Amino acid sequence: MQKVAEGISHWIKTLPEEYNSMSEEEISNRPLPNKWSKKEILGHLCDSAINNIERFIKIQYEEQVYVIQSYNQDQWVTVQNYQDRTLDEIVNLFQTLNKQIVNIVKNVPNEKLSNLCDIGNNQHKTLEWLIQDYLGHMEHHIHNQILIENSDF
Repeated sequence: MQKVAEGISHWIKTLPEEYNSMSEEEISNRPLPNKWSKKEILGHLCDSAINNIERFIKIQYEEQVYVIQSYNQDQWVTVQNYQDRTLDEIVNLFQTLNKQIVNIVKNVPNEKLSNLCDIGNNQHKTLEWLIQDYLGHMEHHIHNQILIENSDF
């Protein structure tokens, strides 16, 4: 879990620098009408953190197998109106939420890492897998949608 905590910490520090090097047009442009802007992608990562904080905590104490509740990602981004919010506000939210996740990850007792959760379609995964997947999901968006120029995703 140390590597996951270090990976998340890396992005807490470097992602704001990456965004601050981009123009307002670059972070606000939607490559297609039904695709998110880079600002909205950062908002989506905040939403992911919000949902996963609850999961990472509850999987440690609720009866197994803990059932993951999905959420409508597009509606979360729309309702929270990330597109019209300031970049600083979204960056601060991203950093605060992910600092909390780092704290949780660092404090998960080893014996709880094998606790199971149902991620849908009756697929059971461990808490350890879910935490690792969280970082993988974050880095997928960062590498494939945020850090690329002239993105068409």
